[in-house]
Amino acid sequence: MIAAGRYSDAYMVNWTSNVFPGVLGRTCDRPCEPACRRGRVEKEPVAICRLKRVAADNKDDIRARLPKVPEVRNGKRVALIGAGPASLTVARDLAPHGYEVVLYDADPKAGGMIRSQIPRFRLPESVIDEEVGYILGLGIELRLGQRVDSLKALLAEGYDAVFVGSGAPRGRELELPGRKEAAANIHIGIDWLSSVSFGHVDKIGKRVIVLGGGNTAMDCCRTSRRLGGEDVKVIVRSGFEEMKASPWEKEDAMHEDIPILNYLVPKEFLHTNGRLTGVKFEKVAAQYDAKGRRSLKPTGEPDQVFECDDVLVAVGQENAFPWIERDIGLEFDKWDMPVVDAKTMQSTLPKVFFGGDAAFGPKNIIWAVAHGHDAAVSIDKYCNGQDVSQRPPPMVTLASQKMGIHEWSYDNDISNDARSVVPLRPKEVALKDVRLEVELGFDSKLGYKEAERCLNCDVQTVFTPALCIECDACTDICPEDCITFTANGTEEDLRTRLTAPAPNATQALYVSSALKTERVMVKDEDVCLHCGMCAERCPTGAWDMQKYLLEMTHAGPACRSQ
Repeated sequence: MIAAGRYSDAYMVNWTSNVFPGVLGRTCDRPCEPACRRGRVEKEPVAICRLKRVAADNKDDIRARLPKVPEVRNGKRVALIGAGPASLTVARDLAPHGYEVVLYDADPKAGGMIRSQIPRFRLPESVIDEEVGYILGLGIELRLGQRVDSLKALLAEGYDAVFVGSGAPRGRELELPGRKEAAANIHIGIDWLSSVSFGHVDKIGKRVIVLGGGNTAMDCCRTSRRLGGEDVKVIVRSGFEEMKASPWEKEDAMHEDIPILNYLVPKEFLHTNGRLTGVKFEKVAAQYDAKGRRSLKPTGEPDQVFECDDVLVAVGQENAFPWIERDIGLEFDKWDMPVVDAKTMQSTLPKVFFGGDAAFGPKNIIWAVAHGHDAAVSIDKYCNGQDVSQRPPPMVTLASQKMGIHEWSYDNDISNDARSVVPLRPKEVALKDVRLEVELGFDSKLGYKEAERCLNCDVQTVFTPALCIECDACTDICPEDCITFTANGTEEDLRTRLTAPAPNATQALYVSSALKTERVMVKDEDVCLHCGMCAERCPTGAWDMQKYLLEMTHAGPACRSQ
């Protein structure tokens, strides 16, 4: 749709699943991209994340296409605790079906970590306002600036269900000698980012050390550069490749002249008369035991001291549930996390559901959105007296793309087109303003070029054994050698007899029924490019290319009826 210039249609397809195309098009951790088949033709996958932004930036006004809220509600009230991506997804899924949704959050604006922890130079507030606003416009009752201090008290208000999407709001502390004495200049990363986002902090010292190797640490160091930090360092206890930050986040930090120092473990905060002066580190090295398990061992080298004016601690986030009483029937595990069913998102207290970081610890936005969809299905079924564990599978439709003997209704060219680079604002301009977006995004021309790199994974190879004459034309033409005609056998046996080895046991083989010679056709889907050359070459039409449309399960009458 993007390649065809149908930006609004593309946006709505994405909005149905991902809820925040403009937000995720700038900030997503991109768990989808490693699966992209373009990465089998050349190094880089299609820039799926950045193409979401193309749709968001170029769409028309789509408000008329959003779901309509029924004038008559269904009589069910649902409370959502925390106004982050998980809760907002639940609200978006339930409100159009007549639920009265009440959204609680201690902050004055909805958005959760999207608004409080992601810097504005990565995600402009206007994008947050727009996409959060689409959901709030579905008749959501807002109780912003209202912290929930007691789940027991909230349950007493008679809600039919409660969803907890409060995130992982507490930054992990680093208790080292000197922490208390130099506290004025040692900041917890996520709290500091939130203070910057809401305008409470607008400067930092010239020499800054960021402790931690995750995406929060990258946001902290890049924000510091924009608030007066001239000498900003990221110092990590692990190796560079083992850092939890996404590769592109590390690249962005280094592009802004921020060095990343590895294998240094902080030992002490140095101070003089209560003023932070530096941090002392011990040099370590990675060592591995016979089972390949890694541990960090001191090298014996002298400790290293780095002078600084401020330290930002970004060594992890923790959940905090002091507001959930332990006598209401809601179980917690040994890590003081709620016991939550990973499929239904239901807790041991049936009317209470969890999602996002509050359910299983910190991860990412799209993970929280997925939790929200699953929880909304469960809440909808629970409020209608149905078994929440009984969930209909996604719906699938297949439609042939054949227009003629050798003509298809989709572009199946396997061109070697390198991934497009996202244009950036000049560094000397970007570093002067903490709210000026640094990535400019693809324009329509680059967006088209990148979209055309797609190898049409949605168009599947479909094989009809009865039409096959076993001429082997498909095996001759296949560029990946992923088709084999052979005697049947066990999967373990078949994997050793294919034209090309199929070592990825997590990807099932496609095995046909018996052919006329009693052989079977085996295709290794793990390496198939969906190029359609087998179907073009087949003289009998045994191979076809069919568009595969997956409709995920969402809350609503259709789900409840199955």
